[in-house]
Amino acid sequence: MNEPAHLNIREWTVSELSAALRKTVEDAFAYVRVRGEISGYRGPHSSGHCYFGLKDDSAKIEAVIWKTAFGRMRIKPVEGLEVVVTGRLTTYPGGSKYQIVIETLEPAGVGALMALIEERKRRLAAEGLFDPARKQRLPFLPDLIGVITSPAGAVIRDILHRLANRFPRRVIVWPVRVQGDGAAEEVAAAIHGFNALAEPGFIPRPDLIIVARGGGSIEDLWCFNEEIVVRAAAASVIPLISAVGHETDITLIDFSADVRAPTPTAAAEMAVPVRADLLLRIEAVARRSLACWQRGHEARRTELRAAARALPSAEELLALPRQRLDHAGARLPRALIANAQIHHSQFSRLAGRLGPHILRARIERCCEQVCALNERAQRAEYVLRQRRGERLAGATARLAVGLRANAENYRNRILRVRERVVALSGRSERAMRLLLRQRMASLESSGQLLNALSHRGVLARGFALVRDLKGKPLREAAAVRPGSELDIEFFDGRVRAWAHDRSSTAAAKPQSSLKHRASGGGDTGQGSLFG
Repeated sequence: MNEPAHLNIREWTVSELSAALRKTVEDAFAYVRVRGEISGYRGPHSSGHCYFGLKDDSAKIEAVIWKTAFGRMRIKPVEGLEVVVTGRLTTYPGGSKYQIVIETLEPAGVGALMALIEERKRRLAAEGLFDPARKQRLPFLPDLIGVITSPAGAVIRDILHRLANRFPRRVIVWPVRVQGDGAAEEVAAAIHGFNALAEPGFIPRPDLIIVARGGGSIEDLWCFNEEIVVRAAAASVIPLISAVGHETDITLIDFSADVRAPTPTAAAEMAVPVRADLLLRIEAVARRSLACWQRGHEARRTELRAAARALPSAEELLALPRQRLDHAGARLPRALIANAQIHHSQFSRLAGRLGPHILRARIERCCEQVCALNERAQRAEYVLRQRRGERLAGATARLAVGLRANAENYRNRILRVRERVVALSGRSERAMRLLLRQRMASLESSGQLLNALSHRGVLARGFALVRDLKGKPLREAAAVRPGSELDIEFFDGRVRAWAHDRSSTAAAKPQSSLKHRASGGGDTGQGSLFG
């Protein structure tokens, strides 16, 4: 008996049914806040979106984070982390499943944040970023100190005041945000910026860097636990002091920095010594040096006096050399006469072997040798010229043959390349036509898909979109205040409307219902064949 009634049920397409289910889910759960554990997270997709699941003890829901929302998130998803997310519940028609589109993500309590910090600390420590061997010694007295902090806070005033009391030094401040979105990127950029300054540049390069911030909760100090800040501090060539929070506050930058200070004021004390103490030490060292020099000078004077008493007198030292000089003076005239006689005998023997006829004969022999060498040089030059001419003629003949062969080879190569260019031109023309046809087909299918997914199709079926004057869609009647101005969009245009008081609407509703019943238009629950 129910067979005719079943025939009156509306026939849906799969796309229409999926769209209706999606609208129902989105209207019933516009914005939800869900707590669960991240499961199946493998990092961002190649498109930049993130896909994973949220689960508890007995259920699981699929989740997606779009690329734009992921870039704004301060806490990134981590496998196994318990989080609280806020987003819109929707359906995915391609898989017949519902999912939550996450807009904000935060750990579920301080315990989750500490677990995330411990996991990140173990991973960075395994890479060697916290190795004590990588840490640098602080300069004893830096000429310029770079401070990375917020210029509006009390931290920079405490640091400057402490430096002025201990040892005044020049300070250059790199202003950054120390809390909120983008703070980690600004701190890392400041560390890299100080290290990138040229040594003799317009802006001097600091000898020491202090990263400072006042105390706060673990959420306020979270930017100093970001991986980008930890890696920037570990890669700093300039010695770096971490002064984040109070003495009980521990962040990951404290492990990668060269020195950790419990407070920003303590960082200023570590950066420079006390000037008065240095002056006292210098005076003490100067007094000790003067006393040591005086004692050493007195000891050398005593030794000199003792050595002078042990030395002999000048007369005793010069007596023996003076005697030897007298004996040598007496033998010198006789030695000079004997030496002159010996040289005279040698000159006499040599003069007998020298004469004009001997020199003339030697010159004639040298002239004959020069003439013979000149004739040999002329014959050698003639023979060399003939050999060079023969070699040049042979090389000229071989070059002419090679040029003719090379020209023929290049002519054939140009013909082959020309044929290949013609063939490639035809292939490229055919490929271009095929590519244009494919692009036109893809554009047409994209246009059809855009028309199918556009809200204009929903408006064409008789629905209307209600917005406030700011353009925000209104999904609930409770969001409309009496007397507020509304913007209603139909398929063919927009109209302005004003909302009335609900009590007047409620009072008018029973009367219209009575009139409807009086006219016999009540709903009997029976289907109509005429629609």
